Amino acid sequence: MPLYELIGIVRPGKVAEVREIAKTTSTLILNAGGVIRGITNWGTFLLPSPQRRHNAVYHFGHHFILRFDSSSRTQHAVRRTLGLDPRMIRYSVVKLGSTLDEIKDVAGKAEWAPKAGKI
Repeated sequence: MPLYELIGIVRPGKVAEVREIAKTTSTLILNAGGVIRGITNWGTFLLPSPQRRHNAVYHFGHHFILRFDSSSRTQHAVRRTLGLDPRMIRYSVVKLGSTLDEIKDVAGKAEWAPKAGKI
């Protein structure tokens, strides 16, 4: 199974919403036989440009990273589910690799230390 990385940006405000989205996504992956490698909460940051979503404009967003192994069908189901969720501002799913040699050194936690724009 390939390793994927989901970068999600949720509307700012309630951390419970971020938790709920991560839990729903993780449950979808696990029920399809996938594996969750790690979830990292990056917190709320200023977006590079204002994002318009569901008749609202967002200047800040709560970022999180979810690394998981799954089939491509499950990855498409995750994308479809996130695309329909009105709490999501943006998301991106990237394939990190599909062979053991490509993914053996990828950690579950995504480290990043931003310098500016954090609330």
